[in-house]
Amino acid sequence: MPLTIAQRLDRLKVRIAELAHWRDRQSSPIDGWTFEGEPISHQQDWPHRQGVVHFAASAEAPAGWPLVDIRLQLDLGGESLITLSYPDGQSETFGLDPYHQEFPVKGRRFSIATESVARFPFGEPNRAPRLNKARFIWLDGPAHRLHLLLKQVSEAIEVLGDHEVVPHLADAAEHALRSLDWPSDTATYVSRTADAVMQQKIWELPELEENPTGLSHQQSASASSAFEVLTARLKELQKRFPPNGELLLTGHAHIDLAWLWPYRETQRKMRRTFNTALSLMERSDDFRFNQSTAHYYAQMEEEDPELVERIKAKVADGKWETVGGMWVEPDTNMPTGESLVRQVLYGQRYFEKTFGFRHTVCWLPDCFGFSGALPQILRQGGMDSFFTIKVNWSETNHIPSDLFWWKGLDGSQVLTHTFDNPMQGYNGFVQADCYVPTWKNFRGKVQHHASLLAVGYGDGGGGVTPEMVEREVQLRDFPAIPQARWGTVKGFYEEAHRTASEKSLPVWDGEIYLELHRATLTTQSGVKRKHRQAERALITAETIASLAHMLGADKPRSLEADWRVVLKNEFHDILPGSSIREVYQDAEQELSGVIDNAGAEQAKALQALSAHLPKGGVGNALVVVNPSLAPRPLSAKLADGTVVSAADIVAPLSVAVFDRQALRSAGELKATSDRLENDHLAVVIGRDGAVASLVHKASGREAVDGSANQLWVYPADKPRNWDAWDIDADYAEKAVRLEAPESISLVESGPHRAAIRVVHRYRNSSVTQTYVLSANAKRLDIETTIDWHDRRTLLRTLNPVDVKARKAAFECAFGIVERATHTNTSWEQAMFEAVAHRFVDISEPGFGVALLNNAKYGHSARGNVIGMSLVRGPVYPDPLADEGEQSFTYALMPHDGAWHEGGVLDEAIDLNQPLVALGAQGLSAGTFTPLAISGVPVAFSSLKPAEEGDGLILRLYEPAGRRGRLSLALPSGWSVSQPLNILEEPMARKGPADIMPFEIRTWKLQRA
Repeated sequence: MPLTIAQRLDRLKVRIAELAHWRDRQSSPIDGWTFEGEPISHQQDWPHRQGVVHFAASAEAPAGWPLVDIRLQLDLGGESLITLSYPDGQSETFGLDPYHQEFPVKGRRFSIATESVARFPFGEPNRAPRLNKARFIWLDGPAHRLHLLLKQVSEAIEVLGDHEVVPHLADAAEHALRSLDWPSDTATYVSRTADAVMQQKIWELPELEENPTGLSHQQSASASSAFEVLTARLKELQKRFPPNGELLLTGHAHIDLAWLWPYRETQRKMRRTFNTALSLMERSDDFRFNQSTAHYYAQMEEEDPELVERIKAKVADGKWETVGGMWVEPDTNMPTGESLVRQVLYGQRYFEKTFGFRHTVCWLPDCFGFSGALPQILRQGGMDSFFTIKVNWSETNHIPSDLFWWKGLDGSQVLTHTFDNPMQGYNGFVQADCYVPTWKNFRGKVQHHASLLAVGYGDGGGGVTPEMVEREVQLRDFPAIPQARWGTVKGFYEEAHRTASEKSLPVWDGEIYLELHRATLTTQSGVKRKHRQAERALITAETIASLAHMLGADKPRSLEADWRVVLKNEFHDILPGSSIREVYQDAEQELSGVIDNAGAEQAKALQALSAHLPKGGVGNALVVVNPSLAPRPLSAKLADGTVVSAADIVAPLSVAVFDRQALRSAGELKATSDRLENDHLAVVIGRDGAVASLVHKASGREAVDGSANQLWVYPADKPRNWDAWDIDADYAEKAVRLEAPESISLVESGPHRAAIRVVHRYRNSSVTQTYVLSANAKRLDIETTIDWHDRRTLLRTLNPVDVKARKAAFECAFGIVERATHTNTSWEQAMFEAVAHRFVDISEPGFGVALLNNAKYGHSARGNVIGMSLVRGPVYPDPLADEGEQSFTYALMPHDGAWHEGGVLDEAIDLNQPLVALGAQGLSAGTFTPLAISGVPVAFSSLKPAEEGDGLILRLYEPAGRRGRLSLALPSGWSVSQPLNILEEPMARKGPADIMPFEIRTWKLQRA
């Protein structure tokens, strides 16, 4: 009775598995190992597993073995960088991990030295590491090649299912197996196959031969003949059943800069992975490999410059492709627009300086959603193409295209491709059962002939294996499966652009929201706060120093070194909060260093600026710098702790000198134990500790619906997967409101500032909030200190506002995103937590309310309720995430008109970067504005020293979707350049107005 295809496939798998036991003819152990200089034997546990350890041995392969067939097999008990040093002075270095344990050799005699860690690729500790294997094998090439080819045939049969070619493939494989002359001697056979799964289940195996005989010459020749016949048969079948589809393979090793391991381990992963890729290139002319991240190459230049020189040679040969154009692969949701600009600016400049060219493709396979500002930033940074696969991870809805134009906020477009490989995504394999579903899932095949496929072990690095390179060659002869060849990412996109010029491709307009990993906007709040402080501190330091230069001081120095630290910590597993505790200890320390350095630069710039101000008779002067384009009421906390809230206005990008003795509060400020009131707002704090009333006095409107700043705890924040990453949609099904505060008290009632403090407690945690109203304030600040000691628990603020609108405005990089406040569609339902930078606003014609913040990103807008996530308590991968104390401020702001009419952005800027003040003596009172901008309202991005030559770089953007006239007024003797891109080079801009909706504009300012 004939077997079914499924039955025949099972039989094939069993018989193919048998061949693997005869892959080596002989083996020879390598003895004489040392561990940190002390002897260690085979199967012996490591004496300790702390830090980096070093193994060493001298090895000599048996004399009679052909050198070309000798392989070194090692399993030392962790990940290692191994170096083989030969007597003639040659050496070769490889990465050793669970997927890379067999290595070719260049001579029979050599020494082995390692740098080893008792860890597995995803950071897991090997708690009982031992020297598991160290030996030479004499590879039986014919048996090895036949085994791999038959394995690939079986994989093709399985994935092709009911395809017409499948019975022919089964026939060909069965014929190859029947043609073999195979050993059967009992003692040898049982010994050779003893480690097979079934044999290992036997109660007690007989005594085994120590080094059982391999295939005879005749038997090996039969394997060689079977291989040739099977290959010829596959080629014949390919003529009848030609390849279906086309894939461009790019060798890849996604190396997370930090994740389940600290950065110091990533430095070792880089060296292991890079050396492995180089070794494959030495042995294959066809193999191609890509690696992003300018930071990695810069790090290697410091640690292993010889390795970088070897990489440069392969880049020049076209085998190694640097990709990405950015400093790291950053999160793109939370960094400010200027940070994203610096990612491209410093990344592209580094690649050009080091390798001689810039990149046209932005490579971000693994980020958790993508800002709508990115297409314009990429285009201005010389990149017209974008790659990711993360969009395929969305839980509910999927972008309907995988080759499309992605249109950003301003209308800029980049050609975007994503492939859907169900076998580990961007860490794909060279296998028929990877090729076929990837091609099947490629929806763009109607327009374009090929899809990308990145292959190689990744996330923890490692990359492509020798077997993958060998598999690619064999699969060229297969019928029915997609044709696949090694190539370059750049080459793929060049062809895709040709297609796009000839055919109409779909367009995705706006942000790419990932319907997953929403908690990354909240987890590890400490590093998010430090990051935002570091961004603002650097931008402000550059701005003050540049204004001082325009008033006559020296040109400011570049702060690129500190920016690089910020950019590094924007990596997509650091800033989002998805790494281990050690990563955040390092990140907070590094970002604190940046904040301190930037603070010192600000102080130095203030001194330089003050030295160039007109002298006069003000003995107790206050020098105030407004480093923004918002006219700001004078509100500052001085060095002696004094708070000033005056009626005076500090002009945009100006330096104002005030007589401190003449300063008066902006107006009457009233305060009781439950009420705060100034000329703009009247606030009532309820007995529950929430805002019972917030009246906007100019309009007479009540801003809140019932009460605002309701604190809600969700004790079932227990996602089904990805603990630090996710908030499940049902998190709110169990909720506890904090509405019985321990205390409510008036703590300040001065003429410049008044404050009411509310203390809440939940289980082991406390929340202390101080409602602050300054004399000139148009917003109610809520200064918050949380002492958090509860796990798997989420804390949010909910703010019902007395406004009706179908959309809310969420600030993002270089603009805003409007999101629905209703849940009509599955897309809207899925967006229950979304990113906002400094504010979320709900407005109706004539009136609106905004929620501002200086440290938070996870928000919601449902109906008339603005929500913001304050803190979580996940346990994986950091069981102490957000444990302890953290402080930040958010604010409620009612206003006239829409958000861009009511000063919301101005107040958000003020909350995040207060005016900078310095005491001085002997100055003349007045305002000094070295740079004035007029026309359509725009927002400030940066004022910094030029990367090349003298001069300053000014960058502005339109934040609300308007267009219009724009002009710059400079000091006498200064001139402004023609339009520049973000790389600070001339560009031809489009658009009839001086500035277009959401446009980023850059100029160089120079002394004439």
